Amino acid sequence: MTERAGRLPLPSRAFRNHQLTPFYDELSALTHSHKALPMNSGAEAVETALKVARKWGYEVKGVPDGQAEIIVASENFHGRTVAIVGFSTDPQSRGGFGPFAPGFRTVPFGDADALEAAIGPNTVAFLVEPIQGEAGVIIPPAGYLKRVRELCTAHNVILILDEIQTGLGRTGKLLAEEHEGIEADLTLVGKALSGGFYPVSAVLSNSEVMSVLHPGEHGSTFGGNPLACAVARAALKVLVEEDMVENAARVGARLQADLDSIDAPRVKQVRGRGLMIAVELHADAGGARTVCEALQARGLLAKETHDHTIRIAPPLILTDSQAAWIAEQFAAVLPG
Repeated sequence: MTERAGRLPLPSRAFRNHQLTPFYDELSALTHSHKALPMNSGAEAVETALKVARKWGYEVKGVPDGQAEIIVASENFHGRTVAIVGFSTDPQSRGGFGPFAPGFRTVPFGDADALEAAIGPNTVAFLVEPIQGEAGVIIPPAGYLKRVRELCTAHNVILILDEIQTGLGRTGKLLAEEHEGIEADLTLVGKALSGGFYPVSAVLSNSEVMSVLHPGEHGSTFGGNPLACAVARAALKVLVEEDMVENAARVGARLQADLDSIDAPRVKQVRGRGLMIAVELHADAGGARTVCEALQARGLLAKETHDHTIRIAPPLILTDSQAAWIAEQFAAVLPG
């Protein structure tokens, strides 16, 4: 990052730069994607996918103009733009920001039968998180994503997986879709794509879907700039070379087991995959925020969500001794 910052950081998006092409090559090869479109934030990647899906629906599937419908899951979190919060079911995210864009239908997360019932002739896409992060690390039933993939294929619907939180090693696989052996039509990555140094996101796709975008129809001032590409390439390089994905799987399983062994009646459930873990408290056991504050006082940062759930997302370089220390801090504050 420091080396690249000493050179031209931002040419026009209309021109190639020497970092962009290898970034395309390396990201696509690693994720087995045909095409990649770099953006900046996760929300921008989501908005891009929504635009691509609608355009594909009109130009390829033949949906009447203005009638494209995208199905989403309840308790979703995909970002903070007006379009995205418009299909959120969280009152705190939606309140005071309407009116919202039409064209979205909501089904329960983890319910493939509900998805099948909701698909209609104008359905162009299903947007879903493989694991719902902001909702409290909610893991769908085994086989759910595989059935979703089958339904989307059968009904000619684009499957969009939001892997901005789950992707690039967080769950112990490069992409969370690998846990069920599927591939999305559009996969969204961000956050870890820059190793935490710079805003970088990307939309990964097969050629058929992404090819509906033509020059001038969609873009980004900063997306794919040389500094962003250089940082992302370095992040992907160390992710692979330092076996961070395998480390997340191994150390994450150990941390989850250690947390699950804590004798604390306040705890309703410990759940997670890789280094994406949640500790849910019973509703009458006091709020999660007080636990997070107690952990902070002991040097451990965790985030509460939905009042009674504590989320933990340690760096993918977490060691066994650090995992043991995290469990010790929870053991010190949970019983009280």
